[in-house]
Amino acid sequence: MPGPKADLPRSLQVLWGRTDRRRGAARQALSLERIVAAAIEVADAEGLAGLSMARVAEKLGCATMSLYRHVPSKDDLQVFMMDAAPGEPPELALAEGDWRAGLERWAHELRAVYLRHPWVLQITGTSPPLEPGQLRWLDRGLAALRAMHLRPAEKLSVIMLLLYYVRGEAQLAAARARGGPPDSASDREVLARYGRTLTQLIDPERLPALAEAIAAGVFDPSRGESGASPHFEFGLARVLDGIAALERARR
Repeated sequence: MPGPKADLPRSLQVLWGRTDRRRGAARQALSLERIVAAAIEVADAEGLAGLSMARVAEKLGCATMSLYRHVPSKDDLQVFMMDAAPGEPPELALAEGDWRAGLERWAHELRAVYLRHPWVLQITGTSPPLEPGQLRWLDRGLAALRAMHLRPAEKLSVIMLLLYYVRGEAQLAAARARGGPPDSASDREVLARYGRTLTQLIDPERLPALAEAIAAGVFDPSRGESGASPHFEFGLARVLDGIAALERARR
C-alpha cells in the first residue's frame, strides 16, 4: 500500500488507512466508530445545526475532551460521517446489459440515503468526494454501465447527471418535510398541503400557468403512484430516456 500522502487531510488519511490508528481503539470503550455512529444519530435527530462535539460526548456519556483523542475537530468528524452514513451501495445483480434497471435501483437507494440522513445535503464539499464510502457508491453506479457503448467520460457524466438529479430532488423532498425523512405517503401529503396553500395565494390573472396546473390537480395525492414520489419517478424516467437515446446513437 502506498505511504501517506502529505496533500491529503488527516481525516482522509485515516479513512484510507494511511496513518496508524491507535492500537486497540476498536476494543476501547470509546472508539472512532462509536463516535461517528453517535454523531450520525445526533445529526439525524437534530439536524446539522444540533451537531457539536459536546452533544456527541453527552450522547456517549463521556467528557468532550476525550473525543479529541480520536477526532481532531468537528470538520474531521463530518468527513467521517459522510464516509459512514451512506453504508454499502446496493448490489446490482442484473442481466447482461440491463443498465437501466441498475441505474433505477442505484438512484432509489441513493435517494433513500439522503432522506434518512437529510444533513448530508447540507454539507457542501469544496472538491469531488474522496471518502472511500462515497467512492464505493460512485464505483457501483459506473459498474451498472459496463455493458453500454458509451465512452468512459460519457459514463462518468451519466452518473454525475443522475447524482445531481437525485440530490436535487431529495433536497426539495427534505425541505417539504421540514427536515424529517418522509416516506412515500407523507411526501405526497406534504405536496397536497403545499397545493392547498398555493390555492389560497395564487391569483390566476398574475400566475395563470401555475393556477392552471393547480386546477388540473397536480398536487392531488390520489394522483400519485406507489413509490418514492410521482415527481421523482417521472423525472428519473425522463433522465433515463435521455441516456437510452444516447446509447442508441452510440450503437
